[in-house]
Amino acid sequence: MLNKQAKTLTPKQTQRLLDHVSHTRYPDRNRVIVLLSFKAGLRAVEIAGLRWSMVTDASGELADHIALPNRVAKGKSGGRTIPMNAELHAALLALREAVPDKLRADWPIAYSERGGYSAASIVNLFDRWYRELGFQGASSHSGRRTFITAAAKKIVEAGGSLRDVQQLAGHQNLTVTSRYIEGDAAAKRKVVDLI
Repeated sequence: MLNKQAKTLTPKQTQRLLDHVSHTRYPDRNRVIVLLSFKAGLRAVEIAGLRWSMVTDASGELADHIALPNRVAKGKSGGRTIPMNAELHAALLALREAVPDKLRADWPIAYSERGGYSAASIVNLFDRWYRELGFQGASSHSGRRTFITAAAKKIVEAGGSLRDVQQLAGHQNLTVTSRYIEGDAAAKRKVVDLI
C-alpha cells in the first residue's frame, strides 16, 4: 500500500498560489501564511500559533529568525529557531504596515476578523486555494514538504547536512525527515551517469 502524502509544488505552482492569494480579501496576511509554509516549513498548527513576539526582537523590530517555542510546535521538542527567508521577511514587513492595529506581541500573525485562526482554519484556507487553482493532491502540508525537499537538495551547497534539515523541520528522527523529501528523477539520472 502506498503512503498518501501531500504533493510538493513546483516553483511555478508556488508562484501561481502567491499570485492567487494576492487577489483575496486579505492579500498581505494570506501571502505571509503561504510563505510561512513554503519558506519556513511550518505546519498548519504552527502557523496558527505564531505570534508577533516570535518574529520580532526585544525592541519590536522584525528579527532575522522565527523563534518557535515547543508550546506552538508539534510535540515536546518541536520548538526550533528558523532563519528568516528574505521573501518572508519582506512579506511580514508589508503585513505590519497593512495592519498596524494588530501588532501587539501576543497577537497572532494569521489573524481573522474574530482573532486568530485555528489549525483547522489554516488547513481549510489551503484546501480552498488549491481547489480554486485545480491543484490535486495538494494540502496544507504541501508547503512543508516542498520546503523540506528544497532544503535537502540545497543543504550540501550551504555546507550543511540532512541533520540541519531535520532540525529546521523540527523532527526528532531523521527517518521522519527523509519521508518528507521528494525524489528527483533528473538528479538520479545525473548521478548514475556520473558513476
